[in-house]
Amino acid sequence: MKILHTSDWHLGRSLYGRKRYEEFSAFLDWLAQTIEDEKVDALLVAGDLFDTSTPSNRAQELYYRFLCRVAASCCRHVVVIAGNHDSPSFLNAPKELLRALNVYVVGSMTDVLEDEVIPILDFGLRNADCEGNAINLEKSAIICAIPYLRDKDVRTVEPGETIDDKNRKLVEGIKAHYAEVVKIAERKREEIIRQSAIKNPQSQIPIVAMGHLFTAGGKTVDGDGVRELYVGSLAHVGAEVFPSAIDYLALGHLHVPQAVGSAEHIRYCGSPIPMGYGEATQKKKVVLIEFNSTTPKIQELPVPCFQELVRIVGSLDDIHTKLEALKKRESAAWLEIEYTGSDIIGNLRKMLDEAMADSAMEIRRIKNRRGMDRVISTVAEDETLDDLDAGDVFTRCLDAFEVPDEDREELTVSYNEIIKSLHEEDVNEF
Repeated sequence: MKILHTSDWHLGRSLYGRKRYEEFSAFLDWLAQTIEDEKVDALLVAGDLFDTSTPSNRAQELYYRFLCRVAASCCRHVVVIAGNHDSPSFLNAPKELLRALNVYVVGSMTDVLEDEVIPILDFGLRNADCEGNAINLEKSAIICAIPYLRDKDVRTVEPGETIDDKNRKLVEGIKAHYAEVVKIAERKREEIIRQSAIKNPQSQIPIVAMGHLFTAGGKTVDGDGVRELYVGSLAHVGAEVFPSAIDYLALGHLHVPQAVGSAEHIRYCGSPIPMGYGEATQKKKVVLIEFNSTTPKIQELPVPCFQELVRIVGSLDDIHTKLEALKKRESAAWLEIEYTGSDIIGNLRKMLDEAMADSAMEIRRIKNRRGMDRVISTVAEDETLDDLDAGDVFTRCLDAFEVPDEDREELTVSYNEIIKSLHEEDVNEF
């Protein structure tokens, strides 16, 4: 049984105003070809398929075209869960239609938890130890398709709660949900094996869980756009939250490929393309899992770079030297340039555009640190909201009203809960 684990596509995401549909299309073409080459039986997509809850027509076209292509391939099943960037109702809307393609979508926590347990079974081969129509255990698995669990899904609110109370109840809620869903999966496995009339089963059907959350100790990088999922000081859950019966846990949310602690079978595959310049030098991957009974053989497959991103930091001479080196190898990179020299250069953009006039490269962003320092230090009153994020504005409000330190933590948590609820509002829900 071969399973491919991917997540965090963020279809529709742009980079400083530059649309990236060509990159997304190239990745999905590569992924479909990899599924064919590796003879993958099932594809798991662990959330954040889209970058926003209202994806563009072009982003939707890429998604549905890919699903149709994979459905016609050797891949017999596709399981998709929603991430925190996705609209649950948008993903769920065509799920009955997609079932005809053996694509299973779970956009939000279900009222009936059995709906989050998806047996992917193969009746195509006959097992030598079976009587009647039997399941080929080597090509079967049970998927616990647990989507991003919103705070309101797993935690009840009570008056007078402290921050520690909220955190404790949140972790308990996530742990209880995984335990219940995996218990249902274990019962289904027993039932399937019993009904398949296996006389002497030497192997078991593996249980593969999915999730979209932030585990303790997870690695992130600057500029990856990863949001805090839960509010409070204990925003991340530990590996002990997940039941031991899970043979592989396919996680999404973090963009850095990694195993969780020492648990090699609990993994983030990471985003398939760099979401910002903080990820520009990162090796992107998908994860291929091959089961022999319930023992997973895990292999990370490198994803090609479809659009080079390069960050250049230094003096004007440093910048020109690096640009010339890129031009010599005929690079078509998108650039982020940060000038850190001591001289004040007012026409930096014009100078850099002229230096790149005969190349295929694009400057996506210029940071003139020297100019910024001069402006901020001498004309701070000219600062605009564009220079600040929502957290900066809130912090300055606390400063302006001279809020004492002992009150700030609780106020900040309440504020973050409001901002988080705005991010999670499903604009497609009627």
